[in-house]
Amino acid sequence: MSSHSPETNTSPRNPGTPSLSTIDTSHAQHDRSNPPQYAGFWIRTAAALIDSLIILAVTMPLLTLVYGREYWLGDLAIQGTWDVLFNYLLPALAVILFWIYRSATPGKMLLKLTIVDAATGGKPRTGQWVGRYFAYYLSILPLMLGFIWVAFDARKQGFHDKLAGTVVIRK
Repeated sequence: MSSHSPETNTSPRNPGTPSLSTIDTSHAQHDRSNPPQYAGFWIRTAAALIDSLIILAVTMPLLTLVYGREYWLGDLAIQGTWDVLFNYLLPALAVILFWIYRSATPGKMLLKLTIVDAATGGKPRTGQWVGRYFAYYLSILPLMLGFIWVAFDARKQGFHDKLAGTVVIRK
C-alpha cells in the first residue's frame, strides 16, 4: 500500500488538512457532478458598487464630523490621521472581518455570492483573507487589469483571487 493513500493525503497549501481527494465533496462546491458556478465580472462589479456605497455612507459623515465641510473642498490628498483611519484602515478592517466571519462582504451577501478556497472549496484561512485584501492593490496597479481579468478567466479569478488562492462562487 502506498504512503500516499487517500487516507493520508494532505493539502500541500495547508499541511494537516485533507486534500480534495479525501474530502467528502457530495455537498461541496467542488463536487464533480455539481461544479461551482463562478461569479463573473458584472455581478462582482455590482457587489463592489454596493460595498462602496455602504463604505461611503459610513465614512462621509465621519469625515465631515471631524474635518467639517472644508474636507471636501481641500486640495490635500490626505488631510490627517482621521482621514487615513476612515478612508483606509476602517474599510480594510471591515472587509477583512466580513470575509473572515461571513466569507463575503455585504454586497456579495446581497447578491448571494461567497468566497471559497480555490483548492478545497472550503473556507479560506485568515492569511488568505489578509493576502487577498492587499492583493487588491496589485489588481489595481496595472490599469485595473487585475479586476478586468475576471471577465476572461475560466474560473473568473482576478489577480487578487489567484494570489490568495480563492474563487468567488454563487451560493
